[in-house]
Amino acid sequence: MSKTMTKYQLDHYKQKVKRQFDPMIDEQELLVKQYKTEATDKAVDKLSKKIGADKIINKFRQAEKMLEDARASAMTFFEKKKPKDQELHYKFTERGSYRNDELTLEDCESQLRSWAENLAQREIERRPEGLKLKQLKDLKVKAIDTVMEAGAPEQLSMALDKVSQKIGLRWDQDLQAIPNFKK
Repeated sequence: MSKTMTKYQLDHYKQKVKRQFDPMIDEQELLVKQYKTEATDKAVDKLSKKIGADKIINKFRQAEKMLEDARASAMTFFEKKKPKDQELHYKFTERGSYRNDELTLEDCESQLRSWAENLAQREIERRPEGLKLKQLKDLKVKAIDTVMEAGAPEQLSMALDKVSQKIGLRWDQDLQAIPNFKK
């Protein structure tokens, strides 16, 4: 007669699944993140040209540059022309004094980058690195499902060993002896 597992045993098995899979998933996510950043940068340019945002953003960039130059000229002018015994109005010294509801170049570029990230993510999922990450996550889910659906510890260890072998590990790994460090 097989005994049923306690909640603590189930938690232990789930934690062990996480200890096996999470380092490999984290490593693969870092690799994918690198490719996603590169793909996003390329996608921003392509998407910008494709939808015509590049022309708008360039105009916006030029306009902001002109506005920045005009503000700097105005600041210099009023600084030189103010009476020596007076200070400039508070708005002249406060940076970013224009209203918060104005659309900025940064807002436009951020929106374009957000759209491009979504395109890049779909592209990455088709690359070998993205496929491997998905496979690792699926195997982790399968292992946790196996833990939750198991009836007895004996069955569970064998089932989890099969899943662990797919990532090149054994469920019940023997530990090696620590070498004797003598001086």
